[in-house]
Amino acid sequence: MKNLGNFSEASTVYDNRARADPPWEDSVGVATVYPVTHHDVALDVELVERHRCGDLQAFDEVYERFGEMIYNLAQRLAGNREEAADLTQEIFLRIYRHLGSFGGRSTLKTWVFRIAINHCRDRLSRHYPATQSIDDEAEEGSGVTIADPGRGPEELAVAADEGRRVMEGLSKVPPVFREAVVLRDLEGLSYEEIAEVLGVRVGTVRSRIARGREQLRVLLEKQV
Repeated sequence: MKNLGNFSEASTVYDNRARADPPWEDSVGVATVYPVTHHDVALDVELVERHRCGDLQAFDEVYERFGEMIYNLAQRLAGNREEAADLTQEIFLRIYRHLGSFGGRSTLKTWVFRIAINHCRDRLSRHYPATQSIDDEAEEGSGVTIADPGRGPEELAVAADEGRRVMEGLSKVPPVFREAVVLRDLEGLSYEEIAEVLGVRVGTVRSRIARGREQLRVLLEKQV
């Protein structure tokens, strides 16, 4: 994994080389599916305490743990690598500045993703509808894997083309549903984790994912 910049030594300076050369060569739409794991909150708090005490390695560990996930999330929400690299820089600068405030009331993973989602919303607000009315009560009533290095060029080309189609379709799904689908199907978060990240109930998460998947299915069928 290429480093996006040494945040522990230069928390306020962007690395222009990183923006010119995105750190993870993840073809558009060829998503990494991360297994759901149960992080030990005590270890998260210990890592944050090391950061508070000036351990320069602590934040580097946070970056190594979540950097690729956040870059991929930003790419899938923004739709292009250059903006995703910028977003990732900004997100980790924000994480660096606020890491000491992490209190262990959630996992570090959901805390990091919450910061990432909120920052992407702020930065990409010009692409979002001016108003997005969602009736959560009504809602509750109601991955593409990494390319296998063993596959041949033709199979890889088909997978890459399918990935591009998915990304194109996702870009047309309303953001409130797109976020839920990306977090579940492309980032591999559990329903409970997504509920924490988005600040909604699990039933609302399930509804948004179902509606997002259905809209994506219709859009992909129109591409055929």
